[in-house]
Amino acid sequence: VQLQASGGGPVEAGGSLRLSCARSGGTFRRLVMAWFRQAPGKEREFVSAISLSGGHTDYADSVKGRFTISRDTAKNTIYLQMNSLKPEDTAVYYCAAEGTLIRSSWSMSPQYDYWGQGTLVTVSS
Repeated sequence: VQLQASGGGPVEAGGSLRLSCARSGGTFRRLVMAWFRQAPGKEREFVSAISLSGGHTDYADSVKGRFTISRDTAKNTIYLQMNSLKPEDTAVYYCAAEGTLIRSSWSMSPQYDYWGQGTLVTVSS
């Protein structure tokens, strides 16, 4: 399984970006894909996740109402629409994937076996 994240870049506070994560390889009956982020000097943290089959979603409290995760099953791609960006959203954003993951584990990075290379988002004030 390979994950290719893209869409990061510099943006001013209050602006928007859309991240993409394209998956190739692997066959899963149930797949969960997620976004995590890691700011300089901080631990990696959960941002959002989506089930590829049912489209169920989950968000970290810090991004609820500002970020929206979505999927395009035909393209094996997920997206993260990020609006009202804040300087504290600055981080490297990673996409991750795992099959048959119970929902209570979606926010736990060690549960994911497959990771993309990360894309940097820099929000200036």
